[in-house]
Amino acid sequence: MNKYKTIKRRKSDRIYVGNVPIGNNAPISVQSMTNTKTTDIENTINQINQLKKVGVDIVRVSVPTEEAAEAFKIIKKKTNIPLIADIHFDYRLAIKSIKYGADCLRINPGNIGKKRKINEVVSCAKYNNIPIRIGVNSGSLESDILHKYKSPVPKALVESAIRHIEYLDSLNFNQFKVSVKASDVFSAVKANKILSKKITQPIHIGITESGSLRNGTVKSSIGIYSLLSSGIGDTLRISLAADPIEEVKVGYDILKVLGIRFRGINFIACPTCSRQEFDVIQVVEELEKRLEDIDTFMNVSIIGCVVNGIGEAKMSTLGVTGGYKTSGLYKDGIRQKNKISNKNIVEELEMYIRKKSSEIKKIKIINKNNI
Repeated sequence: MNKYKTIKRRKSDRIYVGNVPIGNNAPISVQSMTNTKTTDIENTINQINQLKKVGVDIVRVSVPTEEAAEAFKIIKKKTNIPLIADIHFDYRLAIKSIKYGADCLRINPGNIGKKRKINEVVSCAKYNNIPIRIGVNSGSLESDILHKYKSPVPKALVESAIRHIEYLDSLNFNQFKVSVKASDVFSAVKANKILSKKITQPIHIGITESGSLRNGTVKSSIGIYSLLSSGIGDTLRISLAADPIEEVKVGYDILKVLGIRFRGINFIACPTCSRQEFDVIQVVEELEKRLEDIDTFMNVSIIGCVVNGIGEAKMSTLGVTGGYKTSGLYKDGIRQKNKISNKNIVEELEMYIRKKSSEIKKIKIINKNNI
């Protein structure tokens, strides 16, 4: 029995960022953004590769200067994941980024300037078949809209977005997605719900400037759940004042919990008490670090004692139930004769998880070939 409630997604148009489809029921893609100096080419490339390792679909890179644009050209050549060039103010950097291989632009047309400049950017994007994200943020609304509404309320965000959408439509350009973001969860959710009823383009969702790893994760989870459960959202970013790798992990965790997209290991672990026979917290934290590269989805339960351990293990792909000196091991709900040494539990569990991941992948390949 499928324990996940099917979420009926909003109908939307389809665009592509590189080889990643967005909209029209394509898998919800997970994005992040580099926080290195773009001109620091080596560290930026390293960060992109680290993000790829944990499953990022698309990476955004700031291009604030001519020097950054030249660096972006090199970065694009030395990475193999779709890159979005993040542009503000200088339309020439947008054009240069497209010529240097950007898979998408993120612009706020409101701060690009005169319509002539926007026209040139759109013309270049159209010629090169490159999509654009119209990104509206509560912190950078146009002055006339702020004057009209007095503050960045949801209707103000939507009005700004619609203004830019109508302008791109007038230029006969339809390869774009839209985001309306706010740091306030309620404003962001309401703005997206209003917008979703007015347009057919894909919507990028997230809570902008949500804060630290803990606070930002809570705010983003609440906001993104509210939108995804309403069928809104074709691609997302978790904006955290933390390592960008954490943004990707949190993004996949949200999708995993909602039964929308599955990647990597879902650790089921007890909050611990004096009954635990091994250090559950330390074991889970260490395994999460060691197994970031595993993209096979599986449930792994790590419970420190037999009170709930056996029940959870029987419902998991792999399960460990704490015991004195050695712990019980379960595979696909069946208890195994061999046990795991509590002293070497991390190393042994890593071995079993990697072996199971390989088995699952082989089965998928066989099943695919037999179709």
